[in-house]
Amino acid sequence: RVRFGYRARDGSESRRLAEPHSLVNLGRRWYLVAWDCDRRAWRTYRMDRVERPRPAGSRFQPRELPAADPAEFVAANLASARQRHQARLTLHASADALRERHPYWWGQFEPIDDGRCELRTGDDSLEWLAMRVAMMGVEFEVHEPPELVGALAELRDRIGRATSRAG
Repeated sequence: RVRFGYRARDGSESRRLAEPHSLVNLGRRWYLVAWDCDRRAWRTYRMDRVERPRPAGSRFQPRELPAADPAEFVAANLASARQRHQARLTLHASADALRERHPYWWGQFEPIDDGRCELRTGDDSLEWLAMRVAMMGVEFEVHEPPELVGALAELRDRIGRATSRAG
């Protein structure tokens, strides 16, 4: 078992006692999949929020993970987590084409017709959400949240300043 400090998404801090199962790299982050001994449940911990991990001095019998594999478990947890900024957009490309080009954790692509789809996605960072939308590589309309339009405009202006100095 291991003990560590953990900082949650909302900034609250706690001490954890856990039985580690796996480390998973998903997207741009590493996650620890572990059985939380105090909460008596499987948990996913972002490694950049884990502080001072150390052995707890006791061994444990490995438990069976309630998923086919650890990456699937992490992905399911991330997909079900409510993120600070939720977005809904219309993208000018087919849902199938976008599913092939972008990882599933970027959001849900639902067909509208052959050439358009709706994307529902979210992120705790409005700036990362704007970057992800811009990286889709297709025309789009933002339906919500209105703050995303402002974040995209800031990104446009920053890129414009950088490119105007380059040539």
